[in-house]
Amino acid sequence: MKRKTLIFLVAALAAFTLTAQDPGILHPELLPAAGTWDHPAAQLGAKPAEPWTATTIAAAVGHTPQTGTPMTKVGEIVDFSCYLQLGKHGAAHRSCGQKCVLNGQPIGLLTQDGTLYMLMPEEHDPRRDGGVDAKAKASDYMAQIVEVSGTGASHNGYNAIYVQGLTK
Repeated sequence: MKRKTLIFLVAALAAFTLTAQDPGILHPELLPAAGTWDHPAAQLGAKPAEPWTATTIAAAVGHTPQTGTPMTKVGEIVDFSCYLQLGKHGAAHRSCGQKCVLNGQPIGLLTQDGTLYMLMPEEHDPRRDGGVDAKAKASDYMAQIVEVSGTGASHNGYNAIYVQGLTK
């Protein structure tokens, strides 16, 4: 193999490896507006001692909610809808994502490994009755890498983190 061909192949492999780890290299519009994986811009929620609050347990069928696990994840706040439909996230999508979540679209947390979590207030009755709302916080942190703590739950391929304390 000629030296020029070998150099080209090595360079192409290096570029592919880098872009697989950071899509922002090829698409700078996908870079987050603030925060890094090692230094998130903010923290949402606190890791609960028990998975579910009393209102969630009381509201569950037979007073037994789905299995939940206290967890902390780091990821980019995204508009769940635009991300799934169009792949949009990052600083260039911040304004659109803010409008979408403020108008009722679901909130997502996109982790570094590509897992997408839906973010929701944990407290069942206040959530149902309008006493808690995640939209304003999600809008504030749209396109930023943040640390989120709460109760993780998965069901039939859907992942969610239920966050306590997202008051209006």
